[in-house]
Amino acid sequence: MTQCGLKIKYHKRVKMGDRVLDVCCGSGDLSFLLSEKVGSDGKVTGLDFSRDQLLIASSRQHSKKHFRNIEWVEGDALNLPFDDGWFDAITMGYGLRNVVDKHKAMQEILRVLKAGSSVSILDFNKSNDSLTSSITEWMIDNVVVPVASGYGLSEEYKYLKSSIREFLTGKELEKLALKVGFSTARHYEISGGLMGCLVAKR
Repeated sequence: MTQCGLKIKYHKRVKMGDRVLDVCCGSGDLSFLLSEKVGSDGKVTGLDFSRDQLLIASSRQHSKKHFRNIEWVEGDALNLPFDDGWFDAITMGYGLRNVVDKHKAMQEILRVLKAGSSVSILDFNKSNDSLTSSITEWMIDNVVVPVASGYGLSEEYKYLKSSIREFLTGKELEKLALKVGFSTARHYEISGGLMGCLVAKR
């Protein structure tokens, strides 16, 4: 679903030669997709607070030549270690939901983004529709957690339902983006409302 969401709502905003930041990059899935998009003249910076995740991402990077345009940075989404207006585009996959101060995180993203450029934030969707919410919880219980358990990650995924309940709705995400200073913000529902993607332009 990560790749699907990114291709639908974000790839068209990234072009060859761009300098792109992937906030809360984890093991690098989105960073690798962006690496292919920006090409050898572009650069992708994958930032995460977890050194272990960055080590996994780095080990995966060596498998293909075109991934050499990625730099891994250990850092905090609430205090991005980059200059103002540095990036042509920014993405965040499944990260904002877990950030303690979402307002501050959005301010930092705005700060390091070039004027006229966009951020795309992909995550599980907190729907106002009770049926969609029920389907999401069923998917987590019967698909996501069982699959994660097969990789020994069941404990890491048990928190998903509660974190989604405490997350912002699409409209609330739009309001947050506009409040911190983005000029436009729109939230798209993906995969029948199970996922959501906020696209905001500076």
